[in-house]
Amino acid sequence: MQRRTTVLSIAILLAFFAIGAAVVGRLMLGGHVPFVSSDRVAIIPVTGVIESDGTFLQRLEQFREDESVRGFVIEIRSPGGVAGAAQSMYSELARLRDEDERPIVAWIGEIGASGGYYVALGADSILALPSALTGSIGVIMQFPNAGELLRKVGVGLEVVKSGDLKGLGSPVRDLTGEERRVLQDLVDDVYDQFLAAVVENRELGREQAESLADGRVMSGAQASRAGLVDRTATLREAVDVAGRMAGLGENPRTVRPAERRLGFWDIIRGVEESRLHLIVWSILDRSLSGPRLRYQWP
Repeated sequence: MQRRTTVLSIAILLAFFAIGAAVVGRLMLGGHVPFVSSDRVAIIPVTGVIESDGTFLQRLEQFREDESVRGFVIEIRSPGGVAGAAQSMYSELARLRDEDERPIVAWIGEIGASGGYYVALGADSILALPSALTGSIGVIMQFPNAGELLRKVGVGLEVVKSGDLKGLGSPVRDLTGEERRVLQDLVDDVYDQFLAAVVENRELGREQAESLADGRVMSGAQASRAGLVDRTATLREAVDVAGRMAGLGENPRTVRPAERRLGFWDIIRGVEESRLHLIVWSILDRSLSGPRLRYQWP
């Protein structure tokens, strides 16, 4: 009898331990646990150069499915980046705004320019630090031209292509007039998409938006006066705004995405080696993948 009681006690303790571990794990991942998590505002960061939309979209969907999340703050500290990724992030944020009643506040920190500003356009309201760098509405495509250097060292490149324009953007020769015209048309088209989003979401006339969308960078205070942001604010104030819009009042509880942990290969190879690999691969990827359209400043 005593042995049976001991076994039962151990089983109950293990069950409580398993439940506790599950609750802690879910909370660490930003999930909702009934009777534990109260209503809160999710803060989703957009930091650094935008090269991919994957992490942002995953976090957005995670918090979208969390019933305890009553509002969102998009914390932007980015100079922009790849045009397609920034546009995808904006589109998904705008879709959430249009399909969901929960408020979305975009906040621009030290910098939220070009593609970083594009992402912010998907929110219900845009706030920024007075000294933030923002604006820089435009598109840029650039690539190196090492043709003269290669000729000096006696290196040539043989090319076989299916059409006259197949090799445009090659880093070993100058652009032809026709190639430059094609690329300019491409840049203009993607610029028009950015401009259309500004006109639609900031309630600006086309002519007024064009006057601000010449690539210029401005402070958060200037952007507020120009109508590109709603007003200046700190991150704490932006969270308060989201809390009030969500009916939670000021100083609401907040939740952030779980920080990335060191992976198995980081431990095996060493953190510094792993970082070096990522840096080298990033440089090679940018150098070898050809010209890319970017909403980025500078």
